[in-house]
Amino acid sequence: MTALAPTTSLAIAATAAVICTILILALRPLLQRYALTRPNARSSHVTPTPQGGGLAVIAATAIGAALTVLSGSTASGTSVLIVLAAGFCLAAVGMVDDVRPIPVIPRLTLQLAVVVVLFTALPPQIRFFETIPVAIERAFIVLGMLWFINLVNFMDGLDWMTVAEMVPMTVALGAIALLGEAPANILPIALGLAGALLGFAPFNRPVAKLFLGDVGSLPIGLLTGWCLLELASRQHLAAAILLPLYYLSDATITLFRRLVKGERFWDAHRSHFYQRATDNGFSVTQVIARVFLLNLALAGLAMTTIAASSRSIDLTMLALGACVVTAVLFQFSQARVAQTDQR
Repeated sequence: MTALAPTTSLAIAATAAVICTILILALRPLLQRYALTRPNARSSHVTPTPQGGGLAVIAATAIGAALTVLSGSTASGTSVLIVLAAGFCLAAVGMVDDVRPIPVIPRLTLQLAVVVVLFTALPPQIRFFETIPVAIERAFIVLGMLWFINLVNFMDGLDWMTVAEMVPMTVALGAIALLGEAPANILPIALGLAGALLGFAPFNRPVAKLFLGDVGSLPIGLLTGWCLLELASRQHLAAAILLPLYYLSDATITLFRRLVKGERFWDAHRSHFYQRATDNGFSVTQVIARVFLLNLALAGLAMTTIAASSRSIDLTMLALGACVVTAVLFQFSQARVAQTDQR
């Protein structure tokens, strides 16, 4: 069990939030000049907006993680450093892609190289299928991590979307680690990232004045994906599935739908459920509120599976999670009926 008190954890997250805010204020003039993204047919914004706020988020996450380790967490500083180094490598790839787009094959190759190096240094301590060779299972885990990194990037297409997804997830991960039900190594990442995203949130609130950019979404996908794998390694696979279930469902269903239609899935588009919701009459705030509340519910179901430690409860919570996610996706896919004045 970790040695951190809840008050210390809150103080570290708050410090990461303040640091992120300060870094954003310092970087905004530079981002305004060199990382301005202009709206196109697939954008959710209508005015040129700087991106690259993820640079401050990842830097603040690293500082928050360092403070967590120094404040008494039993986490291995070496493993946290390795994961953060991998995150910064992906941030570098994302920063280049934000300024001068990288073709899809080189971009995926660079991402794959980072994941392979990370898993070589820190092999996942989990077996999903004992009947298949370890090497094959590891290959599937690497591909799964690559997909998770990119789906987080794909889903970062609306103001506050990443905040609404990742803050409940990282807070839940931090709470689980504090309770001793997950490896202590995820606590520094969870605390730092939760705080940093809260510091970023005021700048990204609708209508956003700053976007994360690939420099933020790619490493966030890596850091949270690694935390989820660590959680699954403690026999909490159901919780590790429930926490990101909305992102997994929206992105994966959209991917397969585009593949069936013969579309180039790597091209920018507006066919995710949350994007279709805004086209169907939902305001950005209405979409984000539903996603945030959904993720709070999923976090509650995940915590229930950990508290119960029962296979039947795991299956029940997974079924409930699938039902609530399906309900939200269905709602997003339907045209919103205009409300008439009843006076």
